Amino acid sequence: MAAGPQARARPALETAEERQRAYRQFDIILAILIFFLFMGLYHIVAMLTVGDWDFWVDWKDRRWWILLTPVILISMPAAVQFIFWEKFRLPFAATLLTLCLVVAEWLNRVINMHGWAYFPLDFIWPSTLIPSGIALDVVLLLTGSYILTAIIGGGLWSILFYPTNWTMVARYMVPTNMHGFLMSIADVMGFQFVRTGTPEYLRIIDRGTLRSFGQDPIYISLAFAMFSCMLMYMLFIGVGYLFTRIQFSWFKRV
Repeated sequence: MAAGPQARARPALETAEERQRAYRQFDIILAILIFFLFMGLYHIVAMLTVGDWDFWVDWKDRRWWILLTPVILISMPAAVQFIFWEKFRLPFAATLLTLCLVVAEWLNRVINMHGWAYFPLDFIWPSTLIPSGIALDVVLLLTGSYILTAIIGGGLWSILFYPTNWTMVARYMVPTNMHGFLMSIADVMGFQFVRTGTPEYLRIIDRGTLRSFGQDPIYISLAFAMFSCMLMYMLFIGVGYLFTRIQFSWFKRV
């Protein structure tokens, strides 16, 4: 008689363990799906907005690169950060999204442009925003305030972008002489590797100007990018707020 209850209790224990194991496997699958979803969405946002300013190395020596890239790409991390923090108290949305973007960009450049179009990786390498995403998440975690995150975190997001990528882009900004003209190594590569002839690729090559080789104008671009990132962060915090209100109100109606 004593063995009966134990025998009956054992399947219940195994069922609970199997259920817990199934929950863990479901969480892992869901996390992988979310990662790939963010990869695709953020990659599409980057390609449709920043596009070639972050694609070709001879476009990265222009002030538009350090201005447009952080300002536009803070939009999706701001909205997702609000959702993760407000509903789940998870302070890693910006870091996760920037990591997803870097992985998606490298896959695109290696498989598509390098593997199929035969452009060298030195000419098409992607920039990174991971340190900027970490700073944005840390500020929100420490302050718990969206206003302070917009001011401090948004400023750090833009300021950290150029120093983070400086070690990668610096060697392409070295001046050189080509047929009697002073230009950057990046511009020389732009001459050597032919791209499409559509108007957006036919631009004037700057010869020996501050705009080509950095110096003073870069600080003006960084200051304007910092102010713009603060505004963009607050704008897309509102987008995240509207998204949560719409989604949860729909679930309540159902």
